[in-house]
Amino acid sequence: MKKIVYIVTDRNRTVLHVGMSADLMKTLDFYKKMPNLFFDSAQQLTRLVYFEEFKTEAQALSRFKTVSRFTRAQKERLVRACNPDWIDLTIGLDFESLHIHQKINNQSILPLAV
Repeated sequence: MKKIVYIVTDRNRTVLHVGMSADLMKTLDFYKKMPNLFFDSAQQLTRLVYFEEFKTEAQALSRFKTVSRFTRAQKERLVRACNPDWIDLTIGLDFESLHIHQKINNQSILPLAV
């Protein structure tokens, strides 16, 4: 199972939080449902601005530890390198997830070849 290292932020980019997850959509959903768990309400971590996928947990953990030690400036450079406009990447993941789910559903209603 793949592991993902990610960076989420609030709407004002005040906080840059590094995390690691096996199910990124579930993790992001958790952040949205529990907005005040880690930070105050003004700093709701709702924007996914960066993520990397890894094949093994060891690789992901190593990268997580590295990125977690980055200064704010280093994290900002990392985000800007692949997401210069700080777009919320959740939108693309939602679309990809729906598209894959739709493909699976459409295949299940196709008649079997005889």
